[in-house]
Amino acid sequence: MSDHIQHLTDQTFTEGVAHGYTVVDFWAPWCAPCRELAPLTETLAVELAGKVRFAKLNVDDFTPLSEQYDVLSMPTLVIFKDGEPIDRIVGSMPIDQLRARIQRSI
Repeated sequence: MSDHIQHLTDQTFTEGVAHGYTVVDFWAPWCAPCRELAPLTETLAVELAGKVRFAKLNVDDFTPLSEQYDVLSMPTLVIFKDGEPIDRIVGSMPIDQLRARIQRSI
């Protein structure tokens, strides 16, 4: 478990995305692209600390939340600002592209 990425549940989700910018990684343990993306989000969580928070939500454990945010493919990163989704990134990509997409939203 990472010190830089919060693991959300149905009980902690609303508070976890309520303030500022939060990137939520909707993932599943069986998803190979999700496993590829994990070290990239870890790196970006360190780089962008103080500007944006990073969190993860296991879609297998919390399916209603993934359905609420129309997560149909994984990985899907949803960028929240003050509790509202403002952007989404679907699929894995190189870290430079991922960084640029996130920075455009924050």
